[in-house]
Amino acid sequence: MDLQSIELRTLEVQDYQELKKSMKSAYLDMEDDHWDANSIKKLIKLFPDGQVCVTVNEEVVGCALSIIVDYSKFGDSHTYKQITGNGTFKTHDDKGDVLYGIEVFVHPKYRGLRLARRLYDARKALCEKLNLKSIIAGGRIPNYQKYQNDLTPKQYIDKVKYKEIFDPTLSFQLSNDFHVRKILRNYLPEDNRSKGFATLIEWNNVYYEEISSVINQKTVVRIGLVQWQMRPYNNISELMKHAEYFVDAVSDYQSDFVLFPELFNTPLMAEYNHMDAAKAMRELAKYTEPITEAFTKLAVSYNVNIISGSMPVIKDDSLYNVSYLFRRNGSMEESVKIHPTPSEINSWGMRGGNDLKVFETDAGRIGILICYDVEFPELSRILASQDMQILFVPFLTDTQNGYNRVKFCAQARAVENECYVAIAGCVGNLPNVNNMDISYAQSAVFTPSDFGFPTNGIQSEATPNSEMIVIADVDLSTLGELHEYGSVQNLKDRRTDLYGITFNGKKV
Repeated sequence: MDLQSIELRTLEVQDYQELKKSMKSAYLDMEDDHWDANSIKKLIKLFPDGQVCVTVNEEVVGCALSIIVDYSKFGDSHTYKQITGNGTFKTHDDKGDVLYGIEVFVHPKYRGLRLARRLYDARKALCEKLNLKSIIAGGRIPNYQKYQNDLTPKQYIDKVKYKEIFDPTLSFQLSNDFHVRKILRNYLPEDNRSKGFATLIEWNNVYYEEISSVINQKTVVRIGLVQWQMRPYNNISELMKHAEYFVDAVSDYQSDFVLFPELFNTPLMAEYNHMDAAKAMRELAKYTEPITEAFTKLAVSYNVNIISGSMPVIKDDSLYNVSYLFRRNGSMEESVKIHPTPSEINSWGMRGGNDLKVFETDAGRIGILICYDVEFPELSRILASQDMQILFVPFLTDTQNGYNRVKFCAQARAVENECYVAIAGCVGNLPNVNNMDISYAQSAVFTPSDFGFPTNGIQSEATPNSEMIVIADVDLSTLGELHEYGSVQNLKDRRTDLYGITFNGKKV
């Protein structure tokens, strides 16, 4: 075969005769199944960018034809005639949301040169350029005729998916990142080899941006971590003055979030050393309300979302460990630690919370798990099922062993949930406060482990046991690419037919 030149370009009206000849060769099994000149002319006039051909030595040997549709008008049970308006293409809608593929073929003589892949790639590029949700098409399953007596269409498709059966159309589509959305009946009744069945296939555009009323929705988000030095404070004013210093510093870098450690305010317990640990912690809880009021003002005045580590809170005479999200618009929400450690229970009488949720912010969907909670993978998986993008973990650990439990589990959560995880802890000694003698931390931002992320899965990290701030940028759009095209796809590949998670009696 003499291959002097291969070109991909938009189809032109004068290409029709070569197009017809190639199509007849491609569809020998479907008599008189070729496009008439008038239809091609109409498509080119209606949507020129959607009609693409590939030429070999300036001869048209394949093409991909498409229209744009408002998919909500058709749904998943349409036929080919319905989606094309019975061949009139009146269904084409420039304001639609889906690129619908109505034809792809390559002359048999030129198969094996990956020309169809070029046509598919051109469609994907067009879909991204036009900001459409996805590419959808009805696909033939021409080898099904060989298995119709032994397999249902669903069984046949499963075997093709797992490469136990080869189908020239479906196998190719699956290898090009399409997935089967549904099995269609009587989509193309004249397709005898497929026995009238077709696959409704879809390719999702991960770059699609829905028109939103949200102003300045960010994709690159800046996170600031406060690695907090434990030191004596005479009063709440001194504590908050030091906290404001860090908020100011992180804000100067135009950060979107600042994360404080768990129980960063425990130096204020010093004046209660004459009490037992449980009573001292309850006295510390009295400071929580004025601290939250101060953080609310700081978030607004410094234009940064603050995750305030955690503080003790008394509710109905029970003691809880609570983290707060202070949004820069002045609103506030809380997240209660679900798993107090044995020490928290035995020393302070802490109880665990019963609720878990993802928080909407102007810089992404976030979750908060306090220290020990990150060591329970079910919790972060529940948050991931609610499309969490960043998980914040304020922690407090006294030894390197304790820190490593938090670190390793946080890194695992980033991998298995395909999200970013930010951790921030306290450092230094506090000998004048009972049960708070030493702290060990190395705050960090962890990432999934795949192309597009650091090879060690660490976006940025602090120097161990030194008071400092860490500033790191994370790209939320990269997560979308990972979900669809990652080397592995932990969220999509879960065998929910075998196992699952329930939370408060509801299946997640």
